[in-house]
Order: sequence, then structure tokens, then C-alpha cells
Amino acid sequence: MCSDRSMDYPQYFSSVQRKRSEPDFSHVSMRSDLSMANPQNFSSLPRKRSEQAVHSPVSMWSDISTGHQQDFSHEVLNTFRSNLKKKFERLYEGTAMQGNPTLLNKIYTELYITESESGEISNEHEVRQIETQSRRAATEDTPIKCSDIFRPLPGQDKPIRTVLTKGVAGIGKTVSVQKFILDWAEGKENQDVQLIFPLPFREINLMKDKTLSLSDLLHDFFPETKDMEIFSDEYKMLFIFDGLDECRLPLNFQSNETLQDVTKETSVDVLLTNLIVGNLLPSALIWITSRPAAADLVPSECVHRVTEVRGFNDPQKEEYFRKRISDRRLANRIISHLKSSRSLFIMCHIPVFCWISAAVLEKMLSRAESGEIPKTLTQMYTHFLTTQINIKDTKYNEKKSKDKEMIFKLGKLAYEQLDRGNLIFYEEDLRECGIDVTEASVYSGLCTQIFREELGLYQGKVFCFVHLTVQEHIAALYVHLSCTNHNRNVFHQIPRQCLCFGVKEWFQLNSPEHVSLSALHQRAVNEALQSKNGHLDLFLQFLLGLSVESHQVLLQGLMKQTRSRSDRNQKTIKYIKKKIRTIDSPEKSINLFYCLNELGDRSLVEEIQQYLRSGRISKANLSSSQWSAVVFVLLTSEKKMDKFDLNKFVGGNNKADNMKVLQKLLPVIKESRSVQLRDCGITGEGCAALASALRSNPSHLRELDLSGNELRDLDIKLLCAALQDSHCKLEKLWLVDCGLTDEGCAALASALRSNPSHLKELDLSWNGLSQSDVKLLSDLKDDPHYKLERLYH
Repeated sequence: MCSDRSMDYPQYFSSVQRKRSEPDFSHVSMRSDLSMANPQNFSSLPRKRSEQAVHSPVSMWSDISTGHQQDFSHEVLNTFRSNLKKKFERLYEGTAMQGNPTLLNKIYTELYITESESGEISNEHEVRQIETQSRRAATEDTPIKCSDIFRPLPGQDKPIRTVLTKGVAGIGKTVSVQKFILDWAEGKENQDVQLIFPLPFREINLMKDKTLSLSDLLHDFFPETKDMEIFSDEYKMLFIFDGLDECRLPLNFQSNETLQDVTKETSVDVLLTNLIVGNLLPSALIWITSRPAAADLVPSECVHRVTEVRGFNDPQKEEYFRKRISDRRLANRIISHLKSSRSLFIMCHIPVFCWISAAVLEKMLSRAESGEIPKTLTQMYTHFLTTQINIKDTKYNEKKSKDKEMIFKLGKLAYEQLDRGNLIFYEEDLRECGIDVTEASVYSGLCTQIFREELGLYQGKVFCFVHLTVQEHIAALYVHLSCTNHNRNVFHQIPRQCLCFGVKEWFQLNSPEHVSLSALHQRAVNEALQSKNGHLDLFLQFLLGLSVESHQVLLQGLMKQTRSRSDRNQKTIKYIKKKIRTIDSPEKSINLFYCLNELGDRSLVEEIQQYLRSGRISKANLSSSQWSAVVFVLLTSEKKMDKFDLNKFVGGNNKADNMKVLQKLLPVIKESRSVQLRDCGITGEGCAALASALRSNPSHLRELDLSGNELRDLDIKLLCAALQDSHCKLEKLWLVDCGLTDEGCAALASALRSNPSHLKELDLSWNGLSQSDVKLLSDLKDDPHYKLERLYH
């Protein structure tokens, strides 16, 4: 889901006017040889800029400082580290202020973090991003340990001041920050840093209207620093801004005033932008985390490295469950069950989903259960919801009658905030939905409450669901219950002027005699298809899945009556299949197949799987919806996308038919490393499609074989333009017997001269090239400035 921050953010800028030169990091050591087994012993802390410190009368680390000052400094630093250790040594999975916290070091599983090429935003639904990542070969990425994010990789000599770490909701960004701080506080890693200041955006939001200095800001958050000269040159500092996507500040990088004085009072927004740009404390390290949808809120020229938290890879998924569940046999059963459902196992890339799955499956598989073990996302989340309700009822001895009203209110909050693109909300948001703060706190397994109170300067409460998918599920439940319990289609919004009646009264005054569940589903399908960024995709899956009979049994305590029957669902299934036939976007059809899966219909998919297994697919005359099913099957296969050969899918030499198939299978081509299109009758339309695949972000194509296709100069130029795109990573290109002309060769030579070109091997055999053409390209091969290593002609 892409957060729509149009109400919170002004237009952001691609460049920043800086009144200072780039800071000099030559003095910054990215690794420390210091071994500090005992974090309480600071007598051997490294002295940054020690030569300058000798002449500084205010430095507590100066050689001329008194022993009392040194002892006092050690004591304060000890306290500072100790406080951070206490705050970050425990992990609250799902809840912040309640529940049974676990020692982070006991359960922590190393996350897969990679170096990314840019902080560009992604508007695709985050679950779709996870599915795409699950198909990427590990060899395409440069892994980085969490503790090493400020250390240059081999061959990188430029110092790193500011790191932007992006990743979808629940993927482990905050836990990575927590582990980094804990390792530092325990003296294990990054001991060249003396002070770490964690400043989560959701807490900074509570101070957005304050006027204060950077010094005041740090003293408010970290009172023990009042007794330290923290801005002395002796201290190497790291500021961590977690959750950029949750920021409610304008972040006016271009128009904010330049600030260099840490004692000057100004707005928090001005403090942050100047700190990130480097006007304030240019030698301080900066670490920012963000969901992909907000990754460009910080201008790219302010960021020296972009990393991406990819969550758990397959071995790490298994490691997590074996660490979390002490019963090895039970852990193995849970892992086996999750592997049996491709969609569930893909979701386990997200650590929060692993926690949800463990919470559900540990109870269901450890004892005899009459209910069906969850095999779809909706089943898993519905079981999770009922589990959390039962935990709450047992803990607080409350009657289940209250649950129906409270879950409906939480669902209304979830739906309205999802519609606005918000993942965090405040007390006024809860009050709008009739929720009391103390009521919400007892549902801590669903809605996490974060309190922040500092020295009486400000006081506020921030809320969020434990994960975006939990918000989407309970929002779908609200829409479903509105229909089944209140006979209302929520897609017909309540007029603002009617809110004074209250929800119940408005239902009574405005509801028709009967709201059809199938009509509600059709409206929801259309709403999701019209979404440009797919932010309603998973919501739609949950909504449709909730109408299945097994969910009616699970939710019987929340529902007044059971209204959905299999014949009603058949209407929805028929409507979805019609949409699959008629929509042009293969990407959008993929989510509709997930919806069919939630409704228990796999007829199209099973039919295609038989064609693929038998090898008869090239001889079959497939319909449009069947080709969409081919894409779905290939993209959800356990096998990594490696080699794609169009000739396996087309049975004749009809160019027009071949190009239609190529267009249908374009999502598969975009995910493949090697694409074979020999003698396929590629046309200009096909070249345009291939060019889009080469430009895609990220682009996975490394090898492309177009041999035996008669390509025009215009087709070659289309491909050459794509070769020059910064996202293109193509390394091998075969154009054997393609009727290449002098003009085509000149275009290729021009493309290979471009800086981004990664092409290493080019085969132009059987094209009858002239000597001048051969020389033009051979000169490039022999020039060390270009990457071309092998040229065949």
C-alpha cells in the first residue's frame, strides 16, 4: 500500500540548495580496532580528533582535564549506554506496553539486508513487492550485515555519512535498529561511535509544533545528556530516525532556513532537515528507515548509501520458527504446513507474519483441533483475530458480548485510515470512531499503543495496528459485518452531515431492504481494479475470503446471522473470471487469481498446470483468461525465474499471435534472468515490450537472445535506448542473423558508449557487417573505459 501523504507533505524536491560544502569525513574511522568486552569500561574509548582536543578547554576528554571530570564523563556515558540497553534488550512481538517480552538476543534471527541502487519510491502493494523479491536470485544482490551499514564494501572508498534503509511494513527495519543499538550498548559492535540517539518519527511527531534547539531536543529525549558536552568534537554521534513514512512534519528541505547553531531555537522540522543535510553537526552519522512508498522524502543527494531490508530468506524463516518454538517436532510441523501453501510461505519473508503464523499454528497444531488448519491468508488472519480476542477475554475476564461492538469500531478505524493511506493514528482518530483509549489498550494484540511522556513538555499517544495486513484484514471484516449485520454497503459513504445521528441510526434511516453480498463484492473488485497502486489488493482478498463458510463458523460470535451461501459466492467467482478475460493488465489479473484462491476456486489454475506438466501448452489455443492463468502459475511457482523461452508457449510462425502471447507473458519475462526469443517473428511491438522489461525497476534481465528475427533500424534503436537506461543490467545480447544495417550498428555503438551500459558480450554474427561497422564496435571492445569484453561478428 502506498501511503497518501498529500495532506501532510508539500511537494518534495529532487535537489537541495546547500550553503555549505560537502563535509570532510577523512577523519571518520568506519571500523574500530578497539575490542570492548565490558561496556562499563570506558577508559580506553577512542578519541576522535584528539589533536584538536588538546587545545579545547571545554572537552572532558582533554589531556588537561581533571580526573574528576573524566570520572564524571565515564559515569554519564555508562548511564547513557545502560539506559539504551534496558530500553532495547527486549522484543515485544505485536504489543508494546503489554504481553510477555522476549530477550531480543534470544529470538533474533539475522535479516537479509542488501545494498540498493536508489531510494526511489515503489507504489506497488507491499505484499506484491514481497512476492517479487521472493523470486529474485540471491546472486543479484550485495548482502550487508546490519552492523556494517556504515562500512564501505570492498572497492568502495567514499565515506558513508547518511544511510537510508527501506523495506515494507513489518519486514524488520525497527528490529534491525533495535539490534544495532543493543549490540553497541553491549560493547559488541561499532565502538568507534560514542553516542547513539534513536529518534523515531512517530515520537518526533508529538513535538512538531514545538520551538526548541537541537540541544533542547536531545535533552528532552535523553535527560542524562544535560550533564555532558555532547557537541564536543570528542564525541562521534549517530542519529537514528526510524519510520520516515510515519513522519507528520513537512520536511521542507528546499525552503527551510540554513541552521548551523545547535543552541538556536527553531521548529523541529528545521532542526531535522539541517541535521540530515549536514548543516548541523556535519560529522554526525545519520540512519533513516522508511517504507518504500516514502523513500524519496529525503533528497537523494543527501543519502550516501541506500540499503533494503528483505526480511527472512528461506533458511532464515525456518531458523525463526525453531528459535521461537522450543518443541522441535512442533516447529517442524509448522514449517512443513507453511511450505505446503506457497502464498503463506512467501509471506513468511515478513517477520511479523512469522509471528502471526506462530501464534496461530502453535495452538492449532499442538492439540486436536476440529477447525481447518489455515491454508489461505484470510484463514490465517481470521484465526489470529479470534486468538487475540480469546487472549483478551481470558486476561480481562470480559464478556464476549463487548467484542462484537469493539471489533466493529476497530474495523471502522482500520477501514477509514486505510482509505486515507494512514498506518498510524492519534487519539482524535480513535474518538471519531467512538473508541475510548482505555478500550483500545486491552486489544493490544491487534492495536499497539505507544506512550511518550517527557518532562511535562508534551504528552501524546500514538496508535497503529501491529501490521498493515492486520489493518487490512480487520478493515475487510468491518465491510463484511456492515453488510451482514447492518445491511449496509460501506462503499456508499456516510454523508458528513449525517454523522450527528450516529452510525446505527443512519443505518436504520438509509438502508434498503436488502444489500446483496455479491453486489458488494463486485463493487469491491471494481474499486481494487481502479486503484493505480494496488493498495486495495489484499483488502479485497480478505473481504472475499471472509464470505467462505469456514469463516462464518469462526466469526459466529461477531455475526448476527449467516447470509453467504455457495451460490452467492459463485456469482462473485463468475464476475471475477469475466474481469480476468476483459482487463488488459496482466499484473492486475494476478490479484484476481489470488481472490479466486480465497474463494476456493482453482479450476483455471489447475487446468493450466495440466497443460504445463504435459508440455502441450504450445499446441493449445488458450483464451485470454487462460494466458492470465499461465502468468499466475509461473510467477507463483516455487522455482526461481531463470530461463524463459517463448517457443515453448507458441506453436506457429504467426507473428501477430506470437506477439500477443509475448505481451501476455511480459510479467514473466520481466522476472526472468535469461530470455530466449530465437526465430519468434519479433516485431516492433515486441521490441517495445522488451524495452519496457529492460527499463523495469528492478530489471532482472541479464541475457537476451533475439537471433533469427528480422529487426528494423527502429527496433534496434528502441532496444539501444533501453540499454542506456540506468535500470538496465543486461550483460549478454545475441543478434545473430537479424539483418543489421550500418545505422543499427551505429546505434549499438552509441548505446555501448553510454555510462550505464553493463553489456559484456555482443554477438552480431551472420549480419554481413561492413569493415567500418566491425571497427566501430571493435574499438569499443579494446577500450578499457567500456565494459564490452566479447564481440562476435
